[in-house]
Amino acid sequence: MKKLFLFFLLFSASLIAQNKVKVDLSNPNATISTHLYFLQSSSYDSEKAATTIYGYGSLEAQEIAIKLKTIMDAKGLKVDFSKVPANPMYSDTTMTKSGNQYLLFPNKMPEIYLEKIEDNWYYSKETSGKVLEIYDLMYPWYSEKLQEIIPEVGHRKLFNVELWQYFGLLILLIVSVGLFYILRKIVYLILNKSQNLIINISNEEIKSSLKKLTRPVVLLILMAFIKNTLPSLVLHIDVNNFLLLAINIMVVIFWIYVFMKLVLVIMSIYGKYAESTVSKLDDQLVPVLRNFLMGIVIFGGLLKLLTLFGVDPVTVIAGASIGGIAIALASQDTVKNFIGTIMIFVDKPFHIGDWIEAGTVIGTVETVGFRSTTVRAADTTIFQIPNSQLSEMVVNNKGLRSFRRYTTNLGIRYDTPPELIEAFVLGIRRIIELEPSTRTDAFNVEFVGFADSSLSILLNIYFVNLDWNNEQASKHALHMKILKLAHSLGVEFAFPSSTLMIEQFPHKKAAEPIYNTDENRIKEILDAINLPQEDEEN
Repeated sequence: MKKLFLFFLLFSASLIAQNKVKVDLSNPNATISTHLYFLQSSSYDSEKAATTIYGYGSLEAQEIAIKLKTIMDAKGLKVDFSKVPANPMYSDTTMTKSGNQYLLFPNKMPEIYLEKIEDNWYYSKETSGKVLEIYDLMYPWYSEKLQEIIPEVGHRKLFNVELWQYFGLLILLIVSVGLFYILRKIVYLILNKSQNLIINISNEEIKSSLKKLTRPVVLLILMAFIKNTLPSLVLHIDVNNFLLLAINIMVVIFWIYVFMKLVLVIMSIYGKYAESTVSKLDDQLVPVLRNFLMGIVIFGGLLKLLTLFGVDPVTVIAGASIGGIAIALASQDTVKNFIGTIMIFVDKPFHIGDWIEAGTVIGTVETVGFRSTTVRAADTTIFQIPNSQLSEMVVNNKGLRSFRRYTTNLGIRYDTPPELIEAFVLGIRRIIELEPSTRTDAFNVEFVGFADSSLSILLNIYFVNLDWNNEQASKHALHMKILKLAHSLGVEFAFPSSTLMIEQFPHKKAAEPIYNTDENRIKEILDAINLPQEDEEN
């Protein structure tokens, strides 16, 4: 008797509580509350819930209302009523349609929105029309049949999950593991074929990167498969919310991993191409570009992770922009150097290994980094030049010269006979013509003037070897041959001096050198250079 009395008491209390909540469609908050409240197990009334659906008959509206809630539960979409507007004249500025609308889940499910019709708010006609289509895609025909044939013991709950749902999750896990091993080989073959079609480069590093890329790609496919299969298990909204959040986090992490591996693969291919080019500046660009792209991938991934936890992406981007401006203002030199780095790689005023003169710095370019360029001087000291300054300097790139010019003046004694001067000039010309390290089509060896203590012979030549060390070795070989020629001819090089004439002193003779101007002797010396003697006119 007491149990019967208690039953009627609880039943009456539930009716009183249900009657206190009336159908209210005056604003978006009230309409959504009406829909969800009357589909709860403790206050179930599908007819009242169906009043939120406009333009359909009673039975069809009830079906739409029930299936709409089922879809929201399966997607793990929980309504935060504190954020739902209670303004009857609310209008969502993000909507493209005119009139009063409210988008319930703008990021996760934009198909669900409310609109004001006359004085009441209803789920839009577009939402109602898509509910049945979305429901059929999410819940295959066998999902309802499966629940009907499950015995009563299978519907017992443990931690808000029925026993048959545990069994279904176990089967889903086993199927996913099997698909993983099958898809891994297929995906690797597809990636390898695609790489060969796009750019036919065989490289162990590329193959290793493709193998590492295969795993996250397969896992992404499996995550999509699990997300599409989960609704068939009809899990509780809290369980769905937890599982889908975990899956979405894993998906973002996998995508970050995929894009990072893609960056490595692309940079590996670009690095292979850079090695085949003459310029070494491309090789230096590879690590800089790789680090920059990695930073973009990580930033985008973190931004997506924040949105999964309910952070508005617009707010995050705005905050990142403001923070970026603040950082840029605080580190103007770093930003200038970064822009300078970009300009150096775009303009390419020099390459790695070039000998340059930039202001007071003279040396060989060793590295071009994200912030500065390293130049090694001839004495092996290192100069770190900020790229912002280097991009604005006048850079004399001697590494881009076609030839290395060498100019000097040879000073010989004033008392050298004209015959020997002519022979000496002719002999130097023949030495240059035979020298493999010099240009034979452009050089000058001429008697150009009278200096204070010597007769000046101009030597202007071009070395074909651009390397500084090779140039010095070529100078050495040329100088030695000129010295030997001068010694053979008896030509002496002058140095600053004064000559005192003592011809009037008795028994004294002037200390003048004795020159041998015998034509046959001069001819033999010139013929020894192994070139036919030129005419006297030349």
